[in-house]
Parts: sequence; C-alpha cells; structure tokens
Amino acid sequence: MPEDIKIIFSNNLNKLMNQRKETVTDVSEKTGIAYSTVNDWKNGKKMARGGSLQKLADYFEVNISDLTSNAQFNSKLNNMLPAGNTVRIPIIGEIACGDPIIADENISGYREELVDLLPHGNLFYLKTKGNSMTPTIPLNSYVMIREQPEVEENEIAAVLVNGDTEATLKRIKHQGNMIMLVADNSDYPPYIITEDNPARILGKAVKVSFDL
Repeated sequence: MPEDIKIIFSNNLNKLMNQRKETVTDVSEKTGIAYSTVNDWKNGKKMARGGSLQKLADYFEVNISDLTSNAQFNSKLNNMLPAGNTVRIPIIGEIACGDPIIADENISGYREELVDLLPHGNLFYLKTKGNSMTPTIPLNSYVMIREQPEVEENEIAAVLVNGDTEATLKRIKHQGNMIMLVADNSDYPPYIITEDNPARILGKAVKVSFDL
C-alpha cells in the first residue's frame, strides 16, 4: 500500500473526526472497531480495507471515495454553488413528474449555509406549505433534507406522494407490515402506504430554519 494513500486516508479521517468533535475512543466504541486499529488509521500507520472501510464510510455518512481520495469532499456537494465559506443549497419548488428531485426545473431558489456546519451528502431544502408538522416544524419554515432512501423509525422524512409529484414532510412509523406517514399535528390523519397510495422516501430532515 503506497504511503501517500495511507496519509490521504489519515487526513480525511482526522477531518471527519474533527468535524464531529470525536475521539479515537468515540469512533472505536460506536463502530466496534478496535481502539488500536482506529488509532493507527488516525496516525497514518495503517490503511483500512474492505468491510472496515465500508463501516467507517457508513458511520460518517460519506462515500468510501471521500475517505480515500485526495479531493476535498466538502466541495463535491451536488447542485451546490460554492461562495467562499458558504454554499448555496437549492430550494425545491414544484416537482416535475419523472425528473430527479434536484433538477434545474424543480429549483425555486437557494439558501446559503456555512460549509463547516453542514452534514455530508446531497442536500436540498423544502419550504413547508401547510401546518401538518406543527409545532415541531413551524409554518413557512425551510427544512433541510439529506438525500437517502431510508430513515429510522419515527424520524421525519421528505416523502414523494401523488405519483411522485408532491413532496411532503412526515414521520415514518411502522405498525406490523404497514408503513405510515404520520403528522405531528393531530388534526391530520396518517397516510398509509399501499399499492393504491404509494410513496417514496427522498431523504431525512436534518435542519429547520425560517426567515423573520
């Protein structure tokens, strides 16, 4: 294994750990990887391989290439335009049926965010149109979404409904084999996903902001 690859991997791992303010002990305990192994990776003595490399990528929610490449992965956020220490994250307006969610024709504007405060992954904003998620998410808020096909139980997700033409924000809950989209506002009944009422998760809600 060339020495420069180990150094690149070490630099990327240190950057990810610093962004999360995590120690070698934190990473070891949360991933199940031996402390001495993580410490050797951090200090550039060894290179992670195979399943361990994938485990690290999954833990930090990045691609394997973000750990092994010399590229600055903070600058690779898709559909974001760099502007100094900030990036412009697209706001999704109306969704054209069949288009990727972050297609030019779906973007109604942008919001600037500090790069160092952003989670990794492809990000976009949705602006709430109703009050189904109040009081958790106020009316007319901007909700940052990280693209991912699944979320954990009871997490808030952006979900495509109505023939993939409408994005809604709801909690994902399971009852037996049934999947429900549940509003925080009790005035709204749950949306039960069936063959007649299909839905597709776009991503996880990671931040809420609004303009005064």
